[in-house]
Amino acid sequence: MIEAFDRSVGWIVEKPWITAVMLLAITTLAIVGYVNPEIITDRFPRAAAEDAAGETTSRKSTQEPPAVDPVNLARSDAILIIESDNLFSPQGAAALRSIVTGLESLKHVRSVLWLDNAPVLNIFGFPEPLLPRSTASEERFERARQQAIDNPLVGGQLLSRDGRTLLMLLRFDTLMAESDEDCTLRIRQTAEEIAAQNEVDFNFLVTGRIPLEIAAEDSRVGNQANYRLIAYTMIAIMSLILFRGVWAVIVVAIAPTLGVFWTLGMLNFFEYRDSLLNDVVLPILLSLIGLTDGVHLMVQIRNYRAKGLSRRDAARKGLREVGLACGLTSLTTAIGLGSLMLAHHESVREFGEACVIGVLLTFIAVISSIPLACITWLGKHVHVGHDKGFVDRHLSRVGSIVEFVLRRQRRMAILGIVVTLVLCAISLQLRPDERRTDSLPERSEAAVGMQFLDRALGGLEFAYVDLSWNDGVDTQSPEILDVLEQIDQVIRQEELIGNPLSILNLLKSLPGDGPVRDRMSLLELMPPPLKRAFYTPERRSAKVSFRVQDLGIAAYGPVFERVQQGLEEISETNPRFTIELSGSAVWRWENLYKIVMDLATSLGTAIVIIFVVLTFVYRSLRMGLISLLPNLFPLAVTGSFLVFLGQPLEMVTVCAFTVCLGIAVDDTIHFLTRFEEERARQPSRDEAIRRAFTGVGTALVMTTIVLVAGFSTVLWSDARIYRIFALMGMLTISAALFGDLVFLPALLARFAPKTKLTEAAPNSNQQ
Repeated sequence: MIEAFDRSVGWIVEKPWITAVMLLAITTLAIVGYVNPEIITDRFPRAAAEDAAGETTSRKSTQEPPAVDPVNLARSDAILIIESDNLFSPQGAAALRSIVTGLESLKHVRSVLWLDNAPVLNIFGFPEPLLPRSTASEERFERARQQAIDNPLVGGQLLSRDGRTLLMLLRFDTLMAESDEDCTLRIRQTAEEIAAQNEVDFNFLVTGRIPLEIAAEDSRVGNQANYRLIAYTMIAIMSLILFRGVWAVIVVAIAPTLGVFWTLGMLNFFEYRDSLLNDVVLPILLSLIGLTDGVHLMVQIRNYRAKGLSRRDAARKGLREVGLACGLTSLTTAIGLGSLMLAHHESVREFGEACVIGVLLTFIAVISSIPLACITWLGKHVHVGHDKGFVDRHLSRVGSIVEFVLRRQRRMAILGIVVTLVLCAISLQLRPDERRTDSLPERSEAAVGMQFLDRALGGLEFAYVDLSWNDGVDTQSPEILDVLEQIDQVIRQEELIGNPLSILNLLKSLPGDGPVRDRMSLLELMPPPLKRAFYTPERRSAKVSFRVQDLGIAAYGPVFERVQQGLEEISETNPRFTIELSGSAVWRWENLYKIVMDLATSLGTAIVIIFVVLTFVYRSLRMGLISLLPNLFPLAVTGSFLVFLGQPLEMVTVCAFTVCLGIAVDDTIHFLTRFEEERARQPSRDEAIRRAFTGVGTALVMTTIVLVAGFSTVLWSDARIYRIFALMGMLTISAALFGDLVFLPALLARFAPKTKLTEAAPNSNQQ
């Protein structure tokens, strides 16, 4: 196989001009992807697979509802949170009204909805302000406070049940906003200035849709740029220390740089959407794979240059001995990550496609750019500092670990198998979860405000129960209220669901005696913006809204399952009605769970595929089984670590597992490939293991040190998901080195299939 690989890629060194032209062509194509991908995509239009815009399969009535702008408590662009014990006081009322006036005077603020201008629950339409004038008595303010809390549209919606937290829902004209600060910082500063002028003690926070989006984007861009730069700088510094040669570091850096540059440029031709997976995880994955393979190749070329070989011969021999292992690592990684394309969610499928493209391009960059650079003037001094390398000088100390293992190979092999199985069992206790604030800086105002609303009002986010009925139900039928009453009872049984609101609650708040089902006719007397927020007779539909905290899908999964089951039971007893859960929180429960499970399933599939591929490549079932343990062990270590910390299985953790599996497989394949070469040359398996370690040990240790140093820089990130990603990367890569130096040699010494040389050795000794 090595001979066949050498014949197929020998032209990279023998005909460098062809290699240079190929690199230039791929780079040019990537640049086109960055600058103007339409030059290519317009020539090959994608087949239209989507239905025509505006088409829908849902049942609609021919009668359209009147042009009314319904009240929507979830439609605000931002939320100003005001906390104080003096909201319902003469001074507090004056300050609140001044704050609203000041906010509405900002050119980018379109409207402010708060308790003073909320639609009145008065069937005669008379004005009935909930907040008295500042000249009212303290007794009047106390009565107003209780009336506001009892108002279903205000209590638990715009005002906390204890009367200490007030919400102002802001709508923006984004075209008039000059910067992101206009929608966040300026809102709070305006309110603080007015509060100071009125000498009231108010605490303010700004959160909501736009502030959360701004915080998430700032965190994504900042972490993506800053920490990538810091990590790469740290990697460069550590590489200089370990290589003790500037030119070697420069040549090694070419491959991952080209791999990431090519991939991100090529992906623009495929019109993939922006996502955490493609924007952040993919470049890191490709950088690590390119760096790992590049270090292995460079260490080999440096060794031959230090022995006196010419630049061309050293590059040719290094490519011959390491290139196949690089190819195998790229093949297994591409196939494994390619299993993501079988996922249910589109963003995961796109990530799988991007990984396959990126891994293959990075492999091309490694086996072409590094040998080409080494035979040019860039490679003239790559061997300088070889004899002073930190790892090379201390490799014998690391080698003593291998010697220790070989002397106790049986015990170490059994220990490795048992420990890995136990840790895998512990790791299986991880459960999927996802929270909105996980991707936000924990100290950002938007995240703090969101957590505050979880405590004060039961959550920032809304979910819904959508109720619809067929033509057999009259739109004024009391049966509608009966079904809404049953839905309300199901929702109120759940402690994590807060403040359900529907026409049922609005009608209950109206004065009068008797059952609420007898008040259906009063619905027509309600203000249209209020009534149509929860009831659309023309479309034969109504809805119930409720608040949801940002506790994650693990906490709300059982809640939504119980609610869903309760709604199904209601539907069975009321066959003319259709009831469905909806809202972004429900979407995350249904879809993010699937995304996490898709990623986890693909990770397991990748491990199986890697086993099959290595079994085929090494033509041995034993070697395939042996390769499993050093790849499973680091993942099991990290999974158990997460279990002990009480951490869930999130998208970021599964992505970290995926990235680190690629690195662990990379080092294992390099070790196994070198072992296969060495045991074909001499009879002793133990000696083959020693020589394999001598050949690849330097690169194994160097890549581990460099990558752990690079990951460590992200531990200071202000976003939790990046810290978790970095911690998992450091732990997994360190555990992978331990597995390759301790358990892999023991397994090879005990279970590796014997060659003809090893079988003949005892006979020759007896003679």
